Amino acid sequence: MKSKQNRTRQVIPVKIRPYRPADLEEMVALFCETVRRVNARDYAPAQLEAWASGADLARWRLSLQGHRCLVALDGDVIVGFADMDRRGYLGRLFVHADFQRQGIATALCQQLEQAAPGRIYTHVSITARPFFEKRGYMIVRKQEVVRAGVTLENFLMEKC
Repeated sequence: MKSKQNRTRQVIPVKIRPYRPADLEEMVALFCETVRRVNARDYAPAQLEAWASGADLARWRLSLQGHRCLVALDGDVIVGFADMDRRGYLGRLFVHADFQRQGIATALCQQLEQAAPGRIYTHVSITARPFFEKRGYMIVRKQEVVRAGVTLENFLMEKC
């Protein structure tokens, strides 16, 4: 059993800046690794692979052009990122597996939420659900989504 000290890490200072197109490949790699490592406690291996393999560079590039996207840096290394569109849809929020529980997701969310037009909504994994609940998001509905022929459970959540 892990001690409380091992589960709660110290908040580290990170630099947050706007996304740059040159960040895309590093962000997608972070996404894939985070899904495979962090979400492994809540999803089966086939689900993780279907989810991670859905990262399409061209599709991400196009969607990020219309979103406000922020990246968190530890030095010159991207350790997290998040994006939100003009309607308040939080599309992605991922923090590198080695930088979990250090305040990075909170810092990214705070900046995006402050600029949101009102209602904020997002699709949340089983793993991320407690984080969003602590931030005041409520479950609208439980969902089943299909990725590469594999069904995954997630939640539509919103914050007003």
